[in-house]
Amino acid sequence: MGGIMTIEPYPDWLRPPAEGYTAEDLDRLPDLPPHTELLDGSLIFVSPQTLFHMSTLKRLERALDDAVPAGWRVWREITVRLNVRNRPEPDLLVVDERAHSDSRRTSCEPGDVLLVIEVVSEESRERDRQVKPRKYAAAGIPHFWRVEGDEEGRPVVHTYELDPATQSYGLTGIHHKQLKLERPFPVDIDLT
Repeated sequence: MGGIMTIEPYPDWLRPPAEGYTAEDLDRLPDLPPHTELLDGSLIFVSPQTLFHMSTLKRLERALDDAVPAGWRVWREITVRLNVRNRPEPDLLVVDERAHSDSRRTSCEPGDVLLVIEVVSEESRERDRQVKPRKYAAAGIPHFWRVEGDEEGRPVVHTYELDPATQSYGLTGIHHKQLKLERPFPVDIDLT
């Protein structure tokens, strides 16, 4: 016959507090999976990335590193503390380097972010198209780019700019082969 099977207890952090988690909890909870986000007090675990996702991020990160003006940096794998219950991790960010002299920080503030970029995947479609853009806009982040794959698997970049009067994003372009912009800074990226 078989041996006795024991079931490991769930970690305590899998049982959320009644009021939900806070932005500070992301730094205090032990053994969270990498790239865990906080949206509306709930922990969001990120699925493994696809080749499209990784190659698109690599291409954009390299191009943006060359294009950002002095005083700005392109970051990834860091969260933005939008408020006490929301701390998403955009795929890429353009951040004011002067605000981040402490290398131990695990998040940045929305006022230090010029641009957030989300590469949409199957499991994150609703979050990346609707939930996160609303939250980024409400926090006052001036620019948002959403990247999706076309039928041939090439990136299509949807660019948005914040309307300060409505605290919502307005579409400024849909870029299929070339991403050429003057705002938030001059950039020219081949998407083919």
